[in-house]
Amino acid sequence: MTKSEMDYSEVTPDIEILAEKARKSMIIDSELYRKYDVKRGLRDINGKGVLAGLTHISDIQAVKIVDGVTVPTDGNLYYRGYSIKDLVRGFVNEKRFGYEEICYLLLFDKLPSKNELTDFSKLLGSYRSLPKNFVRDVIMKAPSNDMMNTLARSVLTLYAYDNNADDISVANVLRQGLQLISVFPMLTVYGYQAYSHYQNGNSLFIHPPVPELSSAENLLHILRPDSSYTELEAKILDIALVLHADHGGGNNSTFTTHVITSTGTDTYSTVAASLGSLKGPRHGGANIKVMKMFEDLKRTVRDWNDDEEISAYLNDLLDKKVFDKQGLIYGMGHAVYSHSDPREVIFKKFVEKLAAEKGLEEEFKLYDKVEHLGPRIIEKRRPIYKGVCCNVDFYSGFVYSMLNLPQELFTPLFACARIAGWTAHRIEELSNNGKIIRPAFKSAQPQREYTPMEDRK
Repeated sequence: MTKSEMDYSEVTPDIEILAEKARKSMIIDSELYRKYDVKRGLRDINGKGVLAGLTHISDIQAVKIVDGVTVPTDGNLYYRGYSIKDLVRGFVNEKRFGYEEICYLLLFDKLPSKNELTDFSKLLGSYRSLPKNFVRDVIMKAPSNDMMNTLARSVLTLYAYDNNADDISVANVLRQGLQLISVFPMLTVYGYQAYSHYQNGNSLFIHPPVPELSSAENLLHILRPDSSYTELEAKILDIALVLHADHGGGNNSTFTTHVITSTGTDTYSTVAASLGSLKGPRHGGANIKVMKMFEDLKRTVRDWNDDEEISAYLNDLLDKKVFDKQGLIYGMGHAVYSHSDPREVIFKKFVEKLAAEKGLEEEFKLYDKVEHLGPRIIEKRRPIYKGVCCNVDFYSGFVYSMLNLPQELFTPLFACARIAGWTAHRIEELSNNGKIIRPAFKSAQPQREYTPMEDRK
């Protein structure tokens, strides 16, 4: 076979042999982590993240101190010191979309006045366009079957269209961040439309955004062939964006933002790295796993109102007998939250309303049953150092499916929300003139003497 005929995506037998050699040479005795007190995964023995930085942007609280003892409690999420529960209640009661307001808060540490919010929304709307022929020359060519890769490629390519791409002054980075916040929905949806057309043979729709619409409204407008959506659909998507906008500095993709920013590199490279982090199924792709798990559950469980039959299925999940045989109930548990994830608590109230509008009350009741049965079953079966609760991924996939969003867009929608937090954290890292982030690794490899070629075996 000539080089030109080679399939570059094929793993050949010789590569398999070399890979096994590489794998065996990389294995580290787990006892060494205890011996040297290494916080594997930057977590302590209880799973708590190692303190690696300070941030003003957001905070997560899942415990309280009672008589000097740490006690798990209902979780709360704070954006710039404001409870997410209060923020959502505020803009919902006052009947306005919230994502743009949250972007302003995360970036500027202030709840905007009416005029400030109007001006900020207009600024985002003015940035809601792509360079001339970008859709044709970049997005439409070589569409990927993974929208996160498509999104990252588009972001990296925007570097070439920016005359000040490498300027890392706060003013320029803010300009770049606001533009990315504005165009992420377009990059995401247009990338999907290209994939859907060229790979699946569907009709191609490229709707231009409407500057006056909110981010959530524009997402639905440019995605749907007829651009139609209900008020409730747009409001719930807006709440999804708000709940995913940031989540402290310690989540993997935001920590990636800090790490890459600390090198002094450009905004586009930084965001592409954060997207690569978010793409991982252990981070941004969990809601798809929840959806697929429920699809299997609905095929397996005959009576959706039978707690015993549902519990039997959940036990089979833990025993690796059903679904993907990984021993997990997806959407259950969180690295920080114990009694409750505030994002899930907020989301659930609106999910029930949307399920009623869509005639999916029975599916919602099934989710509700699993939400209550799952933690009890896990706690009985496995030693847990803290409580188990549903996380935001438990319901988000169900919401997106009710909105008729393709599963290929579930994780990119997460990115469309989180770009606001990444931008805020990038500016925070630049503003504090920190050193390059460089954690230490302890070598577990003993030193050896060099062996001449003729003496090697």
